Amino acid sequence: MSSEIPALVADKISPRAKELLAKVTKFVEEECQPAEVILESQIPSDPSKRFLNSYPAIIDTLKAKAKKLGLWNLFLSNIHYREGVALSNLEYALIAEQLGRCPVASEAMNCSAPDTGNMETIAKYGNDAQKKQWLTPLLNGDIRSAFVMTERFVASSDARNINLDIKRDGNEYVLNGTKWWSSGAGDPRCKIYLVMGKTDAANPNPYKQQSVVLVPHNTPGITVERALSVFGYDDAPHGHCEVSFKNVRVPVSNILLGEGRGFEIIQGRLGPGRIHHCMRSIGVASVALELMLLRVNDPNRQTFGKPLSQHGTILEWIAKSRLEIDAGRLLVLNAADQIDRSDAKGALKNIAMAKIYVPSMALTVIDRAIQAHGAAGICQDFPLARMWASMRTLRLADGPDEVHMNQLGRLESKKVKELAETYKKRLARTEQLIQQMGITLKDHLELKAKF
Repeated sequence: MSSEIPALVADKISPRAKELLAKVTKFVEEECQPAEVILESQIPSDPSKRFLNSYPAIIDTLKAKAKKLGLWNLFLSNIHYREGVALSNLEYALIAEQLGRCPVASEAMNCSAPDTGNMETIAKYGNDAQKKQWLTPLLNGDIRSAFVMTERFVASSDARNINLDIKRDGNEYVLNGTKWWSSGAGDPRCKIYLVMGKTDAANPNPYKQQSVVLVPHNTPGITVERALSVFGYDDAPHGHCEVSFKNVRVPVSNILLGEGRGFEIIQGRLGPGRIHHCMRSIGVASVALELMLLRVNDPNRQTFGKPLSQHGTILEWIAKSRLEIDAGRLLVLNAADQIDRSDAKGALKNIAMAKIYVPSMALTVIDRAIQAHGAAGICQDFPLARMWASMRTLRLADGPDEVHMNQLGRLESKKVKELAETYKKRLARTEQLIQQMGITLKDHLELKAKF
């Protein structure tokens, strides 16, 4: 389906970006979406072979085509990174929406998580040696990576609780602990982990206790214990794995930015990652709406003497879905534009709003589409069940909804002092006008507000 650029941002989209958007749309429709079934068939059905052994060959075919077309690493903007491409975050948001329409597309263009966030992290915080060793092959699509932060036995939504132990021993760091939900760790192409842990647990500042270390996947002492399922899906060969670290040793030179800089790094990493997820989610929701439209307009499907599309409830679902998708799109585009104007930190409020709204919106749209499909919507004959599982996961990934709600609530509450002053001035002016005009207020208009 053709991409559309909302009129509100059309004048901010360069001719080159419009050309890329058209190429991406065509590539997704003509190459990636037809390949979805091929990819699924190339993943071994034997559970013992779905991880750490192989990956679908169709991915390499699609990557080669994407590279040839110049559709590569489009997520990395040269506004912020010298390794990036000439696209703003706003322009990439429109492109990422198209990527979200197909689960194969992001990886085919080297724009898939967690690699995107890891590449941005190394580009922003890594030194020249680290970039040469890890960023270059990631940008080339030769390897993949995992971001290893969440822990099983603590409340990881508060990153201060992360407690994998990282101790310095001479010229090495020694890592001990267990992580889980390490997305990408099951892929045989995953060669580098970005691991967050505590280097200074005794530091009185809880935001200076953590560090991020680059750990090659084959370092002795690392064990991928298992792949976790997501509402029954194992997401092979990518995987969301539980990984243990037992006396894992890496050179001191593998630390990113320095000891105690972990919070700074994860905040810089998760901001863009959150908005990328939201960008793609708009595409997911759009596909769900399209599937619903096709289903309810199928002339062979009638209930109580008329087509599904003529039932008022169905028409309401379609209308609400269209409204909600377009509202989410504008939230995402606004956040992307704000990142361009400042950075992820400057767009904190805008990103939080998009992260809260968009995954829930997408879930609602997908759920309507499932309902319209009946029993077919929850089985493997349609992609809706998997789409729902993916979107439900996003309400937890990169911080649960509640964390972003609290953050947004605090940011809004900071306006109270200024608001109180504004209302005081307004009240004083009203009282002045009352006196000047000799008006006697009715009881229900008494000025009783106190600020």
